[in-house]
Amino acid sequence: METSESFLTFFIEGRMMALPLAVVDEVFAAVDITPLPNSPKVILGMINCRGRIIAVVDFRRRFDIPERAPKLSDRLILVHTPVRPLALLTDRVDTLIDIDGRDIIEADRIAPGTAPVDGVAKLRGDLLLIHDLVKFLSIDEETALSHALEETQPIP
Repeated sequence: METSESFLTFFIEGRMMALPLAVVDEVFAAVDITPLPNSPKVILGMINCRGRIIAVVDFRRRFDIPERAPKLSDRLILVHTPVRPLALLTDRVDTLIDIDGRDIIEADRIAPGTAPVDGVAKLRGDLLLIHDLVKFLSIDEETALSHALEETQPIP
């Protein structure tokens, strides 16, 4: 990365993370999450967002962070991937920041095989994990999620 890019920062169990602002559609207060049978482990459930069924991703499950029940103070980040929209459950959303691309280290240079993490940057004395939503779900997880969502759709 050579130029400055904008990111939305958020926290999961005290860990600061970020998403490229380009993939973020909106942030809103947590709502009731309905279980989604036969979905991948990383999917917490689904929500109805203005008539669209959106799968909710649980970062805790993806990164083996101890699970807890969602709280009213949690936030959902609605994002779009090339395949589908997703809602990401977070403890809190922090701020928008710009990071110079020269200050981001590719994750594979630090720990090969960290597919959901695109890069790492230092911010306010902490390490900031920058996520790549294109790689966040494996091919098998994408397929299982597609089937689970299809099963929830009413038959016309």
